[in-house]
Amino acid sequence: MSKKITKPQQTALQKERESTMRELQNLRDTLRIKVEVEDIDEVATELIERDQTQALIITLEEKLKDIEHAMEQAEVAGYGVCERCGKTIDPERLEIFPETTLCVECKLESERMARRQQLQRSI
Repeated sequence: MSKKITKPQQTALQKERESTMRELQNLRDTLRIKVEVEDIDEVATELIERDQTQALIITLEEKLKDIEHAMEQAEVAGYGVCERCGKTIDPERLEIFPETTLCVECKLESERMARRQQLQRSI
């Protein structure tokens, strides 16, 4: 059940990719700035902010991978088709998450499985 990606969908994915890349670059530039602080409280605050920035970078890198995967998947199997079950992904979901390649049910199942695996590793 392959669905050809429409021009607006392709444009939305490309815009999302470009926006994510700009945001990543801005955050990386922020980390490169050398901060000079004299007060120990300022150092602690700066370290916390840098950790938060690094966490955002990791999140955006994952999002960028998802966007690029969705673009590749659109060429192979079609856009808006769940790569797991083959059902059509709700258009509203695609509007909110243009990079998604899973329907809601498969995404929830995937997250449940990931949590189970994480729990098993921590035991």
